Amino acid sequence: MNHKAIFVDRDGTINRDVHYLDSPDKFIMYLGVGQGIKTLKKKGYKIIVITNQSGIGRGYFTEKQLLSIHKKMAEEFQQFGVALDGIYYCPHHPDDQCNCRKPRTGLFEKAITDHDIDVKKSFMIGDKILDIGAGKKMCVKTVLIPEPHVRDDCLSKKNAWEYAPDYIADDFCDAVAWILNGEES
Repeated sequence: MNHKAIFVDRDGTINRDVHYLDSPDKFIMYLGVGQGIKTLKKKGYKIIVITNQSGIGRGYFTEKQLLSIHKKMAEEFQQFGVALDGIYYCPHHPDDQCNCRKPRTGLFEKAITDHDIDVKKSFMIGDKILDIGAGKKMCVKTVLIPEPHVRDDCLSKKNAWEYAPDYIADDFCDAVAWILNGEES
């Protein structure tokens, strides 16, 4: 049985990107994300976080610190009655040329195998074009939600994007609505 999934970037999509998040105290979930994930779970989607965490490879924080942040994120989702199906992260420095750092697809491939995912029924939601690139390489539909403070700058560079998202959302709630509207039509 193949499952449908929502692959979600973490920093800048689920929570405010604070430049190398190194403490659970700095984890601030965006409004609408908890309820949006709950709605998607009710519609039968597996929710899988795919995140680059080069702060580990750069020595800015440890894997133990990262796991404490993920514990805090899980607790935040539990307040909405939601459990994530998986969290996959790349701890490597960008110069390491690993296969798991987005826009490469190693983390997606592992998650797809681990959770028996049907890519044709699945989506990637992220705040950066590298998220969209990874999603496109995996043949899932993609939704870009640029962070509010960089939205205008991001959208002004559309002509230079290597990958175009299937949809550009105003916020997480808008992304969820677009996914569900497409499912109904």
